[in-house]
Amino acid sequence: MAPTELPGDPRPDPWSRLRQATPARIGLGRAGDAPPLQAVLDFQLAHARARDAVHTPLDIPGILAGLGDTPHHIVHSRAVERGLYLRRPDLGRVLAEDSRAALPAGQWDAVFIIADGLSATAVQRHAVPLWEATVAKLTGWKLAPVVVATGARVALSDEIGAALGAGLAVMLIGERPGLSVADSLGVYLTWAPKPGLKDSARNCISNIHLSGGLSYAAASAKLAWLMTEARHRRLTGVALKDEQPAALPRP
Repeated sequence: MAPTELPGDPRPDPWSRLRQATPARIGLGRAGDAPPLQAVLDFQLAHARARDAVHTPLDIPGILAGLGDTPHHIVHSRAVERGLYLRRPDLGRVLAEDSRAALPAGQWDAVFIIADGLSATAVQRHAVPLWEATVAKLTGWKLAPVVVATGARVALSDEIGAALGAGLAVMLIGERPGLSVADSLGVYLTWAPKPGLKDSARNCISNIHLSGGLSYAAASAKLAWLMTEARHRRLTGVALKDEQPAALPRP
């Protein structure tokens, strides 16, 4: 147990070095029978940020501004409002009928899907920069219009990819926020997307953010590598191991 917090206590904090290596809440100490006031306030702030990340709607005009002149489609799942999305994960995996009808079938190597998920905050901050960094590394790809999806769970990428006729679905989605990071972005890759696929058919890159997570440079290098290998081997998931060289580009 960490030492009791006392005014003017000259003793060094034995946990200080370990705290520099992790964002976890360790050795908080106590003030009487309670945690120190600063630790309580930090926890309440982190909890508020996590709640905001879950409930704040995605700023679609802001995302579209970041995409510039890039062709795009806007779709939504059958979870038409946030409360329903949180209570019914199954509805977040299925496109609304009007959205499915708005996606024209074609022949595309890949489609990028920017989806709110469980942290619109993460998507708002990181999705477009990561998309830009990744597209810059792709040569000779026929990319479908970017799809911006709301009320989305990961499996919604299966319906979107199938409707567009994309060989590979790449979903950039907000991860479940925690009390250390509320704006972590995840990426899910699925070869030959179609409804009913299992999660074992996907590859995932997680923990993309700027406060100690995976940088845009490292994440985009890993994503471009996985996309290239997926197209070459015609598969994703447990059969596609991440064999990218360990040395990643610096942030």
